Amino acid sequence: MEAHTEQPTVPDDLWETLLPPLSPEEEDALRTDIATHGVRVPIVMDAQGRVIDGRHRVRIAREMNLSETAFVHPHGRDFRLRWFTPLVEVDLCGHATLAAAHVLWEAGTLASEAPACFHTRSGVLVARRRGTWIEMSFPAEPEEPAPTPPELVAALGVEPRYVGRNRFDYLVEVETESVVRTIEPDLARLRTLPVRGVIVTSRAETDGYDVVSRFFAPRVGIDEDPVTGSAHCCLGPYWSERLGKGEIVAYQASKRGGVVRVRLDGARVCLSGQAVTVLRGTLLV
Repeated sequence: MEAHTEQPTVPDDLWETLLPPLSPEEEDALRTDIATHGVRVPIVMDAQGRVIDGRHRVRIAREMNLSETAFVHPHGRDFRLRWFTPLVEVDLCGHATLAAAHVLWEAGTLASEAPACFHTRSGVLVARRRGTWIEMSFPAEPEEPAPTPPELVAALGVEPRYVGRNRFDYLVEVETESVVRTIEPDLARLRTLPVRGVIVTSRAETDGYDVVSRFFAPRVGIDEDPVTGSAHCCLGPYWSERLGKGEIVAYQASKRGGVVRVRLDGARVCLSGQAVTVLRGTLLV
């Protein structure tokens, strides 16, 4: 199937040639753009060998009150990584993994050319720097056709073209990008569905993108996630097969919005995004 066609990998030593260094003005513009779009992610680095227990992590995530808060501590030569919404611990999170890798490189904990290897509830996840982008290798999470629950249709208020489901979420394809951008789901009804969340998607009509999506997960404390890396572990295989492309550019059309580059690699999905640091501090707990 085309959804599993392996794509050639660009050798590490060619990235600098393909992605030349930015000028200071370009770097400033890039930082401003990234800082005002995408997802804000608190990264809590356990200090001096202390590991914060799960109960306190939930409390900290609730205080942060963002989609996910990530907790990182050393694990041999690698790192342990866990993700918490304001309500629960989750099994997979893309944007918080990307942000954790960014922080490790920026702080000098990892050399800039070294991969960031995280041991998580979804196995070992690896992130690498690719010029101004960070590429992460995640497990593919393809959907399968699923019956359409009446509660899902009622909550979304639109008629789906297709409904699928994987171990995390429902995937709902709708007719147009406009439907994706303007949908206003009934979050109370969505909260009753027995899934982590609902991905709403369509082919893109905006130049520069292949697909658009939004992600709603009120059941786990996220009414709408600004950008959801783990949802693209499902969107990548789904749209790559339908579009006949091994690489796609996806736009998540939340209020903040964000771009995710998706590349299939066998049973893995390579997700690429960007990050900047906007605040540093010390958490006293």
